[in-house]
Amino acid sequence: MSVNGYRDYFKVLGVERGADADTIKRSFRKLARQCHPDVNPGDQGAEARFKEISEAYEVLSDPDKRRRYEQFGQYWNQMGSAGGSAGADVDFGRYGNFDDFVNDLLGRFGGAPGGFGSGFPGGFAGPGAGGRGVPIDLDAEASINLPLGDAFRGCERTLAVNEERVQVRIPAGVKDGSRLRLKGKGNLQPGTGRRGDLYLTLKLQSHPVWRLDGDQLRAELPLSLDELALGGEVRVATPDGEATVQVPPGMSLGRSLRLKGKGWPLKESRGDLLLTPILKLPDSLSDRERQLLEELRQARSADPRQGWIAAARL
Repeated sequence: MSVNGYRDYFKVLGVERGADADTIKRSFRKLARQCHPDVNPGDQGAEARFKEISEAYEVLSDPDKRRRYEQFGQYWNQMGSAGGSAGADVDFGRYGNFDDFVNDLLGRFGGAPGGFGSGFPGGFAGPGAGGRGVPIDLDAEASINLPLGDAFRGCERTLAVNEERVQVRIPAGVKDGSRLRLKGKGNLQPGTGRRGDLYLTLKLQSHPVWRLDGDQLRAELPLSLDELALGGEVRVATPDGEATVQVPPGMSLGRSLRLKGKGWPLKESRGDLLLTPILKLPDSLSDRERQLLEELRQARSADPRQGWIAAARL
């Protein structure tokens, strides 16, 4: 792409001459990742291409340098303020990994250092901002999916953070969307040693029985027809094991049985456990069950839809 010493930096980055700063930045990130020496070990061509990409980005990301480049072409650097191209003398050995290099490079070219990739933690300050005390956000974000049982009891997780294994203690009773802060485990600013914090967002997985509703733990309680009609003691499940509850006669399907202090762990107590009855009919009936239900139908004294049909008219 060099003719008589002139490099077309727009072609180097694969953008139009009128491309804005965001387009140039996106193209640089994509090409830099493809051509970085860590990705192409021993490939001298890729290393040369990477240096050319870095040089092009340094010029086009700076409004003053870009203006002079567009006006004077290959002589842009001799017109006005001095400043050689950083891409031509990159010492790759001083960087631990690709992210460290890009953080440093974007910082030198006018961007706030941060992680490389989705979301680009730390952000980008924009052309012309470098070296003028731009606020840097080194904090990082991550999320963890937790089974409901681990969130109920509390647990420990080992995370890989910036090539470091970090042990995280998750307390009992965390809820969906809870955030944990790990001090000093965020993004690292190359050259200064500064490091932000890591914020973990906890996402609770669904459970086949239990559902968390605020501070209360809910579940459906399957009951037979006779248990709903006649009531009595029934055996139920709780997060702590089995228990026995008293079902009142004629239990309505719209009501719930409340077990105080048997629900979700709170800071100094436990929430309530709410069991909502549902009618569970058998998949098949024995001859005796069918006979008794036929007798019940014959003996039934009330119409369950009495008044309902008239009230339903529009």
